[in-house]
Amino acid sequence: MRNEGNFFEDFVVSQVFQHPLGRTIYDADNAWFTLLTMNTNELHFNADFASRSEHGRELVNSGLTVAMILGISVSDISQNAVANLGWDEIRLVAPVFVGDTLYGESVITDLRDSKSRPYAGIVSCFTRGINQHGTEVLNYRRSVMVYRREPGSAARQFPFPETPIAERATPHDESIS
Repeated sequence: MRNEGNFFEDFVVSQVFQHPLGRTIYDADNAWFTLLTMNTNELHFNADFASRSEHGRELVNSGLTVAMILGISVSDISQNAVANLGWDEIRLVAPVFVGDTLYGESVITDLRDSKSRPYAGIVSCFTRGINQHGTEVLNYRRSVMVYRREPGSAARQFPFPETPIAERATPHDESIS
């Protein structure tokens, strides 16, 4: 069964989510993201240069760290989003290195009806990312417009297949002549 995520009605102020998936950041993740975003700071892709920095090794691109924690939170917070409305007060509080595994948790801080879209509401939360040692590496505040259950569920329709899968899975006697 697919994870349908939470709809606006499912959220409660002060509700805490420890998001279900962690994600290890690999060297390729950091290099690709850094080069894709045209970040020219060699701390992110030049091991020799980074080895002589105060950190002694390559730093994970902070944009990747923010994006990773955002992605980790989607299953609980914005699986049914109409639109992200903003991120505020992004704080990078500890460095992230290749090989670190990131986890995320969020607390719902505010809920309100959307004035422009009656089929949705605004969910505000405080989210933080932590590494495998429990060290907080970043935090931010986020607002997202989320579907209410009925319109959101209507948008999530699995296409009706021409042939039911059970008919395809039935073994056939295919004798070789």
